[in-house]
Amino acid sequence: MLQIALPNKGALAEGAVELVREAGYRCRRAGRELTVRDTENEVTFLFLRPRDIAVYVSNGVLDLGITGRDMLIDSRADLEELLSLRFGKARFFYAVPQDSALTPDTLGGLRIATSYTHLVARDLAERGVEAQVVPLDGAVEISIQLGVADVIADVVQTGRTLEEAGLKTVGDPILETEAILVARSRAAAEHNSIRLFIERLRGIIVAREYVMVEYDCPEAHLEAACVITPGIESPTVAPLSKPGWVAVKAMARRRDTNRIMDALSDLGAKGIIITDIRTCRI
Repeated sequence: MLQIALPNKGALAEGAVELVREAGYRCRRAGRELTVRDTENEVTFLFLRPRDIAVYVSNGVLDLGITGRDMLIDSRADLEELLSLRFGKARFFYAVPQDSALTPDTLGGLRIATSYTHLVARDLAERGVEAQVVPLDGAVEISIQLGVADVIADVVQTGRTLEEAGLKTVGDPILETEAILVARSRAAAEHNSIRLFIERLRGIIVAREYVMVEYDCPEAHLEAACVITPGIESPTVAPLSKPGWVAVKAMARRRDTNRIMDALSDLGAKGIIITDIRTCRI
């Protein structure tokens, strides 16, 4: 039976469970149990601390795991990223007091508080900066106020928490992170059950980024309409009972929805309908 680790808490937990559930697997916990067995799909899901997932998978205890790219790199585990999952996106920054003129290249001799000691040590080494890395397990924003550190390095999503602590980010992001699916090797993806799991997840990820556009179009404007909605390979076009009109159906990027509707309307298209896609393979 396939064994897959999911985050048990934190920003990644809800997104991981929702993605896997939409892919057709039973993985939702009734309470705080550590394992959920999906007998129909022959998968056991284990709910672990996000930071521990890379360790368990790299040691061969588990087949797959969902964790953050930042946690994978910081763990130094020998794993392969099989699939980016497109949620839990954030950036890893240095942050300093609002009135500070410090930059990432002028941190020499200072104390840097972080939960990602390896990530920070690696970046400092690349910059040729010698500083003291202060390891903390969460809530690093308060460390400067409490006199434990001069600078922090942490994952930033909205930046609101930093602002409330009187801090600002400096420099470019050290790392762009998001939720990822990891395994010991890419060869693992050739295993039938793992390949199926990956394809199901990919189907949901793609479906979240696309919509289905359907509309009726004057045949004289069909060529222009197909430029607006080219689809994946090409649009599906079918004649209507009304002479000179055709029905068109195509997948389109969700982010372009309003622009597409405006352009089709200006072209004279009628009955424009945009619907969600639950899952797909392209």
